Amino acid sequence: MPARPLVQFPDRRLSLPADPVDAFGPRLSALADDVRDTLLAVSAIGLTAPHIGVPERVVVIRLSPDEDLRVYVNPVILWASAETTPHEEGSVSMPGVRERITRPSRIRFGYRDLDGAAHEEETDGFSAAVIQHEIDQLDGIFWIDRLSRLKRERLIKRFEKSNAASSR
Repeated sequence: MPARPLVQFPDRRLSLPADPVDAFGPRLSALADDVRDTLLAVSAIGLTAPHIGVPERVVVIRLSPDEDLRVYVNPVILWASAETTPHEEGSVSMPGVRERITRPSRIRFGYRDLDGAAHEEETDGFSAAVIQHEIDQLDGIFWIDRLSRLKRERLIKRFEKSNAASSR
């Protein structure tokens, strides 16, 4: 499957909740392959179907180049710890800017695999932050929405400045 073009900030589609997947089969597998191939092409850690313009709850994650890719369909956070940890975050849909986001340190989440089987996992640290970041995207919460208004406005200005400089 080919890599697809990324939806870029400030495209409104990045702020829309994705639809739950209810049909498991070849079409879903092809979509997951497209998300995977795009993730690999842009060297991302995590990517959702909305990042490639498809408003469905599909996530592909690869935490490091030596790890296998993981596909999560309809992921949802079931529990989050009260303890939090800040992590540097960014998005391939808004390249060139990063900021610290504080999220729960540990989570339990449920999801379906490509065959529709239900699973639950518990994770912590960087992995938990990545899962939460991608589930936010599926919920229509772009990562900068987690920043204070002032930090968000400054980050958008930096992004616009960097975009203007790179387009000259």
